Amino acid sequence: MKKLIIIISFLVIFLFDNEISYCQRNYNKRALNTTRYNVAWKRFRNEIHYFIGASNFLGDLGGANQIGTNGLRDFDFPAIRPGGGIGYSYKLTQGISYRTTIIAGYLSGDDKLTKESFRNNRNLNFRTPIIESTAQLVFTMTREREGHRYRLKGVKGWKYINVTSYIFGGSGGFYFNPQGKDNNNKWNNLKPLSTEGQGFVATRKPYALFQPLIVIGLGFRRNISREFAIGLEYGMRKTFTDYVDDVSLTYFDNATLTSSKGDIAGYLADPSLHNPGGGDTNPGQQRGDLSDKDAYMFMFLTLTYKPNNRDFVMWGFGRGKNTNYRRYFR
Repeated sequence: MKKLIIIISFLVIFLFDNEISYCQRNYNKRALNTTRYNVAWKRFRNEIHYFIGASNFLGDLGGANQIGTNGLRDFDFPAIRPGGGIGYSYKLTQGISYRTTIIAGYLSGDDKLTKESFRNNRNLNFRTPIIESTAQLVFTMTREREGHRYRLKGVKGWKYINVTSYIFGGSGGFYFNPQGKDNNNKWNNLKPLSTEGQGFVATRKPYALFQPLIVIGLGFRRNISREFAIGLEYGMRKTFTDYVDDVSLTYFDNATLTSSKGDIAGYLADPSLHNPGGGDTNPGQQRGDLSDKDAYMFMFLTLTYKPNNRDFVMWGFGRGKNTNYRRYFR
């Protein structure tokens, strides 16, 4: 009996010791995984972005078959044009990044493409290059997480979260230079032609070709490796000018404009079709809508490269010592 008690006691101690060791190992694994999760984002603070996609203009010219607005209801499919650019971002925290971008593209609009009677009769058109530079804050909605380099079947443990969603907002500036097509199908720079009488009267001053903007948008991306991700991003640009398409106010006296700037200026200021019910184009009649500033948008496919910050050191991490974070990612 005494021997049995000793054997049972030994087995209890042995099993209890194993259970403590097992719990300790699991606790250490969880602690290590938590440590990895908390510091992994610092390995990839720097990101380089490549954008390619399409642009669309929301302003006075072209648009849907309705009265013009600068909202999505006025989206003009025939006016879709290409765009692209590059960007750089730096993670300030796990969920917030600072990003700068340089984007280039084209915008266009043509009243011939809408069935709305006033716009169609007005018969104006334009195109312009767009070159913009912005500074943004990016807020991550669902965070990506680093994991195993390879997805081995049956391997358990810490895994990738592949999809990241985010919103962004910021400000910047852009360059534009609107052109109009004359009756000989030749494109002409519109600003020098003063199509709405800019410079002829004190209340109509020439507009600047460099303007500020505000950008807001959202995006999604999916990791395809530790260093690369692909995604989709949509961004709206709200400007503070109504002259991206060279149309804003009312018609100016065409005879005065023609005598001063030439026949091409007179035609591009008023190429109206004079359709019945299409509106009056006499001096002082509405040509554009000053109450709605111009806007435009980009939809991009994105490629993100996340270089590894191998020289990063977590100062003061672990027992008060300067510990190199790389030992957690062997």
